[in-house]
Amino acid sequence: MDHEDVLALFDRQLRRDVLPDSPGARVERDGDVVRQVGADHDWNGIVWSDVNTTTADEAIAAQVRYFTALGREFEWKAYAHDCPGDLGRRLEAAGFTAGPEEAVMVAPVQELPADVALPEGIHLRAVTDPAGVDLLADVHEQAFGTSSARLRQRLLDQLAEGSETVSMVVAMAGDLPVCAARMELCPGTDFAGLWGGGTVAAWRGRGIYRALISHRARIAAELGYRYLQVDASDQSRPILQRLGFTVLSTTTPYVYKP
Repeated sequence: MDHEDVLALFDRQLRRDVLPDSPGARVERDGDVVRQVGADHDWNGIVWSDVNTTTADEAIAAQVRYFTALGREFEWKAYAHDCPGDLGRRLEAAGFTAGPEEAVMVAPVQELPADVALPEGIHLRAVTDPAGVDLLADVHEQAFGTSSARLRQRLLDQLAEGSETVSMVVAMAGDLPVCAARMELCPGTDFAGLWGGGTVAAWRGRGIYRALISHRARIAAELGYRYLQVDASDQSRPILQRLGFTVLSTTTPYVYKP
């Protein structure tokens, strides 16, 4: 895998030419900025910018004015290879708050293990109805300690629209949900994205998270995607590296609250 070629492909397909990730959202191009705009429960933010030391501050101010007029909290998703080099500092000076840095990791689908080795007593449930969304959201709250209200509504919207761009699964220990994950499919691109992989604390260290990666890799391979991409926390990065993922860049969420 050629690092620079895949990074350029990632930037073009998943950022500059990105499609909306939910039924109620739209992608807009405002000069040198590409943004997604949707309902309050959708992801609202900047996915791509082509600014420099001369134009960055005004571009940032313009997006603050735009989203503030809508009454929307939004995120500027900044990458380590974005220009200018001090983009993060400029965002913080404009009132944004930085979140934890994550590693942008990619692996060729065909090189990932497709055998799903689940621990004894664990079975997988595909999420195809609101009850399944509730199970996934419950795991999300337990695993990450944050509210899943917005995520739950986005996923319910996708189900209601019959969206074929998301694949969701919950690992069950009997009737107990213990791990959950989803895969966002990006039609017309080479990438499928892994999101939301989380395991309830008492069930970590048993290989369930790894099994859900293999489960999604097998689906991606069947659908003809070339790469799996994930924004990895420090906790999941070592597991992904052992499976064959490599780091393309890093990304930091900068959030602005009107």
